[in-house]
Amino acid sequence: TGQRICKECFFYVFETEVHHTIVDNRLFNRGARIGIGASGGKDSTVLAYVMKTLNQRYDYGLELFLLSVDEGISGYRDDSLETVKRNQKQYELPLKIVSYEQLYGWSMDSIVEAVGRKNNCTFCGVFRRQALDRGALMLDLDHIVTGHNADDVAETILMNVLRGDIPRLGRCTEIATVGDGYIGRSKPFKYAYEKEIVMYAYLKRLDYFSTECTYSPNAYRGYARQYLKDLESVRPSAIIDIIHAGEAMKVAETVQLPKLTSCSRCGYISSNAVCKACVLLEGLERGIPKMGISKQSGQAVAVDAKPVCRGKTVEPVHFDQLREQALEIRRLRKQTTAVPSDSIACPELCA
Repeated sequence: TGQRICKECFFYVFETEVHHTIVDNRLFNRGARIGIGASGGKDSTVLAYVMKTLNQRYDYGLELFLLSVDEGISGYRDDSLETVKRNQKQYELPLKIVSYEQLYGWSMDSIVEAVGRKNNCTFCGVFRRQALDRGALMLDLDHIVTGHNADDVAETILMNVLRGDIPRLGRCTEIATVGDGYIGRSKPFKYAYEKEIVMYAYLKRLDYFSTECTYSPNAYRGYARQYLKDLESVRPSAIIDIIHAGEAMKVAETVQLPKLTSCSRCGYISSNAVCKACVLLEGLERGIPKMGISKQSGQAVAVDAKPVCRGKTVEPVHFDQLREQALEIRRLRKQTTAVPSDSIACPELCA
């Protein structure tokens, strides 16, 4: 708004705006188990702090957890996870860490070694999204919140417009979505600017990790981010204008959108018979790391309905099995209401 306010008023306005975003969009139900996607960066650290603050102030009645993904990036993720572990103690929230190595048998370092520094963000984005849902099922969570802010949403809209990706363009502006078809996912910071989040973290003196990912300089998103900053320097309202424009876009009824189904291999939600993660894993195992993200000789690489014999790659646990385990955890928790929920151990497979 351009209005000048003091530090304490800024805290109140920022927190109240996030509160209204949560309430107006009915993101949570009372008693829900909420996983906060925690990377140690400014967005997720502020999100964890604000979620705990609002949960206590407005009595949401939520059970909050920190959920982190270790992609296996030496000198980056290992350091940022130390920040997450400190946040766990500072905010007194349970923490669950799942890793690419554990889930898929590949770390991002080994993936980059195989695929190079171009397109490696495709692997990371696909694997991380599924890893969050896997971790959420291990904890029997009802919902995941992520620290995506207004700048992130506007960048995603621009990227999807430039790529002509109609299905994603229709979904990227939604404040709440369904991840694996079982667990909800939302963005409480959808209308919060990155500058506001940085200022909040700085003024609150929050403990967060500020180093950029080792492999991000070559990411396509970086170009969209720079373009957005150029637009914002000319038109300060560019970010929110792009978000509202994306929300107003409608896909014509004549456009045939892909129908969602389940992956025949891992059971994850997918618009194809085999999900993107399984295709990428097969490409890594076959020694064709660009399989699924490029075309060779003008023809797409064929994907077998059955997985090939695996060497390095770990066979991911089927999502149906994870959902069954989550239901069992929920059943046991209801039977032992006198015992704190975080003291119930996951099955050996999830531990």
